[in-house]
Amino acid sequence: MAELLSDGEIDTALAELPGWRRAGDSLVRTVESPSFPDAVELVGKVAEAAEAANHHPDIDIRWRKVTYTLSTHSAGGLTQLDLDLAAQIDALAG
Repeated sequence: MAELLSDGEIDTALAELPGWRRAGDSLVRTVESPSFPDAVELVGKVAEAAEAANHHPDIDIRWRKVTYTLSTHSAGGLTQLDLDLAAQIDALAG
């Protein structure tokens, strides 16, 4: 099982993850795409990355806006898995 991150580790990581915010035991970011098809295409890319990492975000699609919520449920909070996937989502979102 992945180790939970300390508050300090999370705060340090968030400084390197613009657009992400902490919401309790989760990291959250909303990405706005130019069009609905672009938003859905990004979700597909994130799904592939998540599947490869065996770490799956909660995804909420609202027209061109997609909100990604990351948490390691099996650990009961935030782990390095969440930070890694957040960085991958950032890279995919451009």
